[in-house]
Amino acid sequence: MRTESRFADSSALRLLQVDCPDALPIRARNDQGGLDGYEPAVATLVGEVLGREVVWVDCRWDELHSSLEAGNGDAIWIAQAITEERQKIVDFSRPYGAFGECVLARAGSGITSPADLAGRRIAALGNSTNLAVAETFADVEIVVFDGSRSMDVFADLLAAVRTGEVDAMVDDDVVCFPVVENDPALELAFLVPTRHEWAASVSKRRPDVREAIDHAIATISADGRLRSTWERWIPTLPYPFEEKTAA
Repeated sequence: MRTESRFADSSALRLLQVDCPDALPIRARNDQGGLDGYEPAVATLVGEVLGREVVWVDCRWDELHSSLEAGNGDAIWIAQAITEERQKIVDFSRPYGAFGECVLARAGSGITSPADLAGRRIAALGNSTNLAVAETFADVEIVVFDGSRSMDVFADLLAAVRTGEVDAMVDDDVVCFPVVENDPALELAFLVPTRHEWAASVSKRRPDVREAIDHAIATISADGRLRSTWERWIPTLPYPFEEKTAA
């Protein structure tokens, strides 16, 4: 079967993800083996609009784009910030979220600003906006996590900070807030208010997929379901699309 025909012929919406069992409020495995969190909830709504069942396809972080181009999924649906570099290799749907970054460190580290990172080892996810932020810090040693240690790269990053393998890590603020609330060994050093928009990544060879997902996101944005889903899962952050929804 030709890759280009699969979406039209299928009743499923196949979404590539990295399996992060505990990364709420964005995503996590529940007791039934399914997915909870904001991204899965939005994906379910998109599937409902399109009349398709959402099927999650697990993949390593560093293999997401190659898996997409191989036709293993219709879109990437995990923490895909819209950046100029990524736009060179994929197309993006309308955004469904917007988030900043932060620096997470061990409690008592004394890190409260970028200047405090000088001479320290800083971890970040490869090919990510987190890594781009880390690269702005002066005189640091960056340790890149590419997802090769395990499928759960977020847990790998946290473990590296806890054990002292690195002094701090850069990640998305929305997943780090709950971590510091529940783990006294870690602290939020400081925020980096990038507010990158997140969207589905789609192969440039598949404009039909992008158009379908665009239509679905526009629909749930206009009828208020996107906002209500945000407010359910991420009540501590302001809904980022006030003006777009009002329009």
